[in-house]
Amino acid sequence: MIAETILTVALRNIISRNLILEQVKDVVFPRPIPGRDYLLYVHVPFCEVLCPYCSFHRVRLEQGMARPYFEALEQELRMIAKLGYNFRSMYIGGGTPTLFVHELNRLIDLARDLFDVREVSCESNPNHMTLEIADVLGGRVQRMSVGVQTFDDRTLHQLARFERFGSGEQILRQLHLVAGRYKTLNIDLIFNYPQQSEISLRRDIEMALASGADQITFYPLMTSPSVARTIQQAMGQVDYHREAQLYQIILDSVPPDYQLTTPWNFARKSGYMIDEYIVDEGDYIGAGSGAFSYLDGTLLVNSFSLADYQRSLTAGRFALRGRRTFSRLQQMRYRLMMDLFGLELDKQSFREKFGVSVEQGLPLEMAFLKSNGAFAIDDNRKLRLSRRGLYLLVIMMREFFSNINTIRDQARRQVAAMNPEGEARSRTAELARGFYSSR
Repeated sequence: MIAETILTVALRNIISRNLILEQVKDVVFPRPIPGRDYLLYVHVPFCEVLCPYCSFHRVRLEQGMARPYFEALEQELRMIAKLGYNFRSMYIGGGTPTLFVHELNRLIDLARDLFDVREVSCESNPNHMTLEIADVLGGRVQRMSVGVQTFDDRTLHQLARFERFGSGEQILRQLHLVAGRYKTLNIDLIFNYPQQSEISLRRDIEMALASGADQITFYPLMTSPSVARTIQQAMGQVDYHREAQLYQIILDSVPPDYQLTTPWNFARKSGYMIDEYIVDEGDYIGAGSGAFSYLDGTLLVNSFSLADYQRSLTAGRFALRGRRTFSRLQQMRYRLMMDLFGLELDKQSFREKFGVSVEQGLPLEMAFLKSNGAFAIDDNRKLRLSRRGLYLLVIMMREFFSNINTIRDQARRQVAAMNPEGEARSRTAELARGFYSSR
């Protein structure tokens, strides 16, 4: 566990130092680079229930909030199209986007009119796995990802999900209803909950395999400062020393007809979807309140205030409020991690992008990974992860996503401090108007 501890501590220090946002206003997305592929991410932040472990930008739904928000989203897509961007893939996350099936359909149709969108991925919850929703979305959404998280009833109670989504058996029946109705059905599970036993993890795996899902994604529990206390109060202290053992159980328990596509994603060979929008495409644009964009080494963040977001788009302005441009070294580290998260790195592509080999550009990082047996293949053409390397990437991605939440916390503090006109505004007032939801 020494290497794992060193990697965890080092990543926390490096990532936290590199993720300080510059506050911006009245900036626009840069023009697209000819020949470069981009992915479109759309964020719908509304939720019926705010889960204690989630640190994404989400807002408890109130009546009347959806229509103006989707109108602003549509306006943002039109403005992005005018800049010259085109997308073949669209990922809709949240929040729970399937709360608004008809608005979602209209948004997807608009995206297909504006861009060459061929595949749409969408996130959802178990209670939306109905034949009615599948009939409406099935022709537009090719890849549906369902946040199951666990089939264990005790844990569902602790996560405040049992009352809303039912027992593990009920969730399984919902999944059976829609199996085969989408091109790809993915279910998300989380492992390393406090007090999670090997028996409950194995049962989660068995029920996931019995669900009919085409793809299963096992996320390690990720704790950011904004949710760590809530998780501890609801479930107990997170123990990272158990994580490796539980991960090995997952690797050993998923049968060979599921193909490993990332260190925590297993897909049937008939087709799969990547669980996040950062693997297949290096650059992406995020639309919606709280959405991130990554363009040519610069991270851009949309306003976390629904009021500010909607007001800006109604006035024909983008709602970008945060920016961070990464150094060449930081971009090389990011590319190393993201390529290896896709299981292998093409050395020639890395050299073409950065002008040096991965060994020359990242000597310390490569020395650490090689000395810890991270690679099953390390030749002139590529790096491919070993079984040992798979878990090292689980640690890297866990820390990356956990620390990305520091950006969300910065954006929330900005919303709480003042409105777009610079006038002081209390967090209480923002909450009262329903435009902001803390974790």
